[in-house]
Amino acid sequence: MTLESSMAEVSIKGNLEQFLIVLSVSLSVATVSKIFSWFRRIPYTLLLVIVGLGLAFVDIRLVNLSPELILEIFLPPLLFEAAWNIRWQSLKENLVPVIMFAVLGVVISVIGVAFALSQLTTLSLSTALLIGASLSATDPVSVVALFRELGASKRLTILMEGESLFNDGVAVVAFLLLVGIPLGLEEFSLPTTITRFTTFVGLGLGIGCIIGFGISYLTQRFDLPLVEQSLTLVSAYGTYLITEELGGSGVIGVVTVGIILGNFGSRIGMNPRTRLLVSEFWEFLAFFVNSIVFLLIGDQINFTSLINNLDLISVAIAFVLITRAIVIYGLGSISNLFSSIKLNWREQTVLWWGGLRGSVSIAVALSVPALLSGRQEIIDTVFGVVLFTLLVQGLTTQWLLAKLNLIGDQPLRQEYLELLARRIALKRVINFLATTDLVPEIEPEFYRYQQGLVKGELQSIEQKIAKMHKEHSNLRSLAMEQFKEQLLDIEANTYAELIRVGQLNHNLSPVLQEIIAQAAD
Repeated sequence: MTLESSMAEVSIKGNLEQFLIVLSVSLSVATVSKIFSWFRRIPYTLLLVIVGLGLAFVDIRLVNLSPELILEIFLPPLLFEAAWNIRWQSLKENLVPVIMFAVLGVVISVIGVAFALSQLTTLSLSTALLIGASLSATDPVSVVALFRELGASKRLTILMEGESLFNDGVAVVAFLLLVGIPLGLEEFSLPTTITRFTTFVGLGLGIGCIIGFGISYLTQRFDLPLVEQSLTLVSAYGTYLITEELGGSGVIGVVTVGIILGNFGSRIGMNPRTRLLVSEFWEFLAFFVNSIVFLLIGDQINFTSLINNLDLISVAIAFVLITRAIVIYGLGSISNLFSSIKLNWREQTVLWWGGLRGSVSIAVALSVPALLSGRQEIIDTVFGVVLFTLLVQGLTTQWLLAKLNLIGDQPLRQEYLELLARRIALKRVINFLATTDLVPEIEPEFYRYQQGLVKGELQSIEQKIAKMHKEHSNLRSLAMEQFKEQLLDIEANTYAELIRVGQLNHNLSPVLQEIIAQAAD
C-alpha cells in the first residue's frame, strides 16, 4: 500500500508539474500578445499554435493530448461561454442561415470531403467519411475575436458563432454515427441513421432545456452571486456528462443550457451585478481554456507523419474549401429567399474564408478507436487541415476584411459607449448630492463645490457626445439599442425582485420585448 501511495503521489506531482508548465507557457504567450503592438495583429490563439509548433519542432512535448480531456474538460466551458454571450434575439433573426449552415452544411462537408478522398487517394470510403465528419466542425474563436477587435458587423459575428455552436454538435453526432462502419460493427442504413441522429439531438435539446429552465427558476429564489456563478459552472459540466451518459449529444445539451441561462435565466434570476460577475468569470475561463488547448494543438504535431501524408492533406484542404464555398454561397443564396436579412457576397466571402477548424476537429479525430487501421491517416489529415486553416486562413482574415471594406468602427463605438456610461454615473452622483442629507461635520460650501466639479465634468462629456453625434450620426442607433436593453433589464429585475420577496409565485413573461419588436416593425 505504501508503494502504491508513493507511486500515486509521484504521478500526481508529475501531472501537476506538466500542467503548470503548459499553463505558464500558454499564459505567457497570451500576455505577450496583449502587450506588444506587433503581436496584437495576430490573434493570440494563433500565436499559441505557432509556439506549440516550435516546441514540437524541437521535440519538446508538454503533455499527451487526450481526446477525453478536450471533450469532457475543455469543450463544455468553451461551448457554454459562447452560448451564454450570444443574444437570442440576434440569433433568432439569423436562424435560417445558421441552421442551414450547421445542419445541411455539415452533411455537404462530410459527403464532399469523403467522396474526394475516397476517389483521389487510397483511403476507403468508410475511413474518408470519418475525416469528413471530423473536419465539418468549424472553430471561430480566432476569427470572432478578430471581428470584435476590428469592429466587423455584429451580424457576421452572430452567423459565425451561431453556426459553430450548432455544427459542433451535428459534427460530433455524425462522427459517432459513422465510426462503427469501418470497424465492421455497423452497416449504414438511412432510416437507422436518421433515427439515431434525432435521438442524439432530441436528448441534448430536452436535457439542456430541463436543466437551463430549472436553474433559471432556482436562481430567482435567492440573490447569492457566488452560488449563482457556481451553478452555471455545474450546469455546463453536468449537462454534458448527463446527456452523454443517457445517449444524447452533450455538445447540443451544453449549447442549449448556455443559451437559456444567458438569455432567460440571467434576466429573470440575476441582478445586473451578478450577471456581470458571471460573464467576467466565463470570459476568464474561456481565455484560460483556449490558452491551453491551442498550445497543445501545436505541440502534438508530428512533422514526419504529416510529410508522409501530404497527398491526403492537400486533397482534404482543397475540398474543405470547395465544400465550404458550396455551403456558404449556395445555402446562403437559398436562405436569402426565406430570411428578411440578406447576406451579401462580401459577407459570404468572409464566412467562407473564416471557416477555420480547431479543437473540436482534433478531439474528434483523436477519439478514433486504436483498432482502426487508418487511424494515423485520419489524425494526420485532420491535423494538417487544422494547421492550414489556423495559420493561412486565420492570419489572412484581417487582410480580407480590409479588402472587402468590412472593418468597422469598434474604437469609435467603444469611446462612445464609455462616454454614455460616464454620463449615467455622473448624473447619479449629482442626484445623490442633491438628495442626501447634509452631514453636520461637512460644510455646505464643500457640497456645492463638489456639485460644481461634477456638473462641469458632466457638461464636458455632454459636449463630447454632441460632437460625436454631429460627426457620426450612426451612433444614435447604438444609444437607442443601449436604452432598449436598459428597459428590458428593468422589467426583468422587477419581476425577479417581486418573486424574491414573495409577491409573485412565478415569473411573468416579458412584454416590453414584444412591444419594442412590434414598434420596430
